[in-house]
Amino acid sequence: MSKRAFIFPGQGAQYVGMGQDFFQQIKESKMVFEEADDTLKSSLSKVIFEGDEEDLKKTETTQPAILTASIAMLRALQKEGIDCDYTAGLSLGEYSSLVLSKALRFQDALSIVRQRGKFMQEAVPHGVGGMAAILGLDRSRLPEVLFAAKDFGIVEVANYNSPEQIVISGEKKGLRIACAKALEEGAKRAVELPVSAPFHTSMLSPAGERLKVELEKISIGDFQKKVITNVDGKALDSKDQLVSKLVDQVSHSVLWHQSIEYMINDGVDTFVEIGPGKSLSGFVKRIGKSMGKDVNSMNICDMDSFRGTVEKLTKGA
Repeated sequence: MSKRAFIFPGQGAQYVGMGQDFFQQIKESKMVFEEADDTLKSSLSKVIFEGDEEDLKKTETTQPAILTASIAMLRALQKEGIDCDYTAGLSLGEYSSLVLSKALRFQDALSIVRQRGKFMQEAVPHGVGGMAAILGLDRSRLPEVLFAAKDFGIVEVANYNSPEQIVISGEKKGLRIACAKALEEGAKRAVELPVSAPFHTSMLSPAGERLKVELEKISIGDFQKKVITNVDGKALDSKDQLVSKLVDQVSHSVLWHQSIEYMINDGVDTFVEIGPGKSLSGFVKRIGKSMGKDVNSMNICDMDSFRGTVEKLTKGA
């Protein structure tokens, strides 16, 4: 039997104006933006719709902004009666999946991700760390790449995104050495990413400890969907594990490739990316192809893609 997963993007997918058409045209989506403004006691929606890129790129703004836009788009889809069996999100996107699953209330998730962004930014001084995407590297050569950087600073794998793409993260000098080594080892490209911190490395462990204090203050509900976690690449067994998984997520690799493989192997054949950007849909297609599986991948990031996706899903039903 066909199974469906809703997946959510993380930091880096943001852009000024994301979700504004949903705000203007769908009441349930508008209510999400208004709830975010009320919860955070700030005009987050104004920053999202009218701010500049630099404002939106500040981590403690970016994280609640992407969460809000993603949930606003999700509410539009739910209004159409379209549901899923599984859910997952890339890094920050995991919080959107937890709101969908009812493990976290939207208001609690908003407050937590704003704090998460602040803690992550403060864990490492600005300019010390960064991230780079490595494309087309044979995974067997990865240990050589990391080893080359060891005397120049911490460099670790931040994301396993797809068969063709991993992201490394760490201290800038070490990153430059690792990128050069990756190209030497056959990578097609090594691209430094426009981020302000070495996310998903051991350098962010202090941020995880601060996040734990905040997470322990909120109530966690029973899962209404199967949630696939970044740190394991498989479904959470119980809500009692959630705090430790979210704490670990800050300083551990995001197993996105493994998460998608897990869902495909468990019968998921339709993936709907909900939120700004289209990167996850592309990863899903490449992962499915590498497994020899026929999977449907679609995305919702504006009203046109929303209408097209609704039409495909309702026709399929």
